[in-house]
Amino acid sequence: MGFREEIRAWLLEACPPSLRVPARSEAEEVWGGRRATWPSADARLWLERMAARGYTAPTWPREYGGAGLSDEDARVLEEEVRAVGCRPALRSLGLWMLGPVLLRYGTEEQKREHLPRIARGEIRWCQGYSEPGAGSDLASLATRAVRDGDVYVVNGQKIWTSHADLADWMFCLVRTAPPKHEGISFLLIDMASPGVRARPIRLISGASPFCETFFDEVRVPARNLVGREGQGWEIAKALLGEERRAMSRLREQRTDDEEPLESLAARYGVGDDPLLADRIAAANLEHLAIKLTLRRGADPSVLKVAVTEAAKRRRELRVAITGFQGLGWEGEGFSPEELAITRDWLRSRALTIEGGSTEIQLNIIARRVLGLPE
Repeated sequence: MGFREEIRAWLLEACPPSLRVPARSEAEEVWGGRRATWPSADARLWLERMAARGYTAPTWPREYGGAGLSDEDARVLEEEVRAVGCRPALRSLGLWMLGPVLLRYGTEEQKREHLPRIARGEIRWCQGYSEPGAGSDLASLATRAVRDGDVYVVNGQKIWTSHADLADWMFCLVRTAPPKHEGISFLLIDMASPGVRARPIRLISGASPFCETFFDEVRVPARNLVGREGQGWEIAKALLGEERRAMSRLREQRTDDEEPLESLAARYGVGDDPLLADRIAAANLEHLAIKLTLRRGADPSVLKVAVTEAAKRRRELRVAITGFQGLGWEGEGFSPEELAITRDWLRSRALTIEGGSTEIQLNIIARRVLGLPE
């Protein structure tokens, strides 16, 4: 039996039938962590089975909780998971972003302490990058970490910290010296440390995935420094590349799980509208082109721009198909699905900002990919 057939047979046996349909909301997804909430006993069982075989982090070495698969075999695993219809066993910034960075820059102690717990979903991570005065110009960050013996004392503030109120640990950029880029370091911070406080930010969509995070004389063991002092900017760029790849891949997976646009148009009686039909055809062709580009691989900034701009247009199209029913906020006259379309459309405006705005990505593409002059 070949690897693909072996994986398909195992998935059919191991994945509970209740998890072979798309999650209807984030509440049905598993993010793990010390305070994990389980949407069902099946969801917990599915994570345990996947983690036991290292399939939550398939390309990581076995000694760090992975399966030691090649990139090609990992792609086969991903394809078969989707072919069987299995939900992801775990969603995790630790898997998508921090893990690859620790594999490259972390000490052996850091790898053994953090990676297996990430792969098993035992610890939930958040990202401490943006600040009130350092968004697109991230190198202007002001959160300081001052060395005091065998600890760093951290003071400052981060903003737009996704799920900081639910996270156990944060990977954080801090300033350890004055120069702009050269003075930035990469620090791992336990969110249970005295002096750490996270406060949710309410968005126009009605959800609160983002937080403000405050650090007041927080003492962080010096062994939690990743790389060396002043290497944070190099590490940050590597992690941002992983973030943009992950955002692109996850956004396309969510699009695959949605109701087809043609079906939605038929339900709302506008399937024969030639203008909408043209927009639907263009959106579907764009989606197929992006899926092929993701499979081939491309610069993370190119992927990020293509996928998030397409997702924004697709959500505008879903509102156009549903007409006035796609503009509901609350109250009678709108189904839960229609209200979700409205809020998803509003939320999509942030897709082209978070993880590096489209304008910033276009500058990066111009300079680093195309080699254009300043």
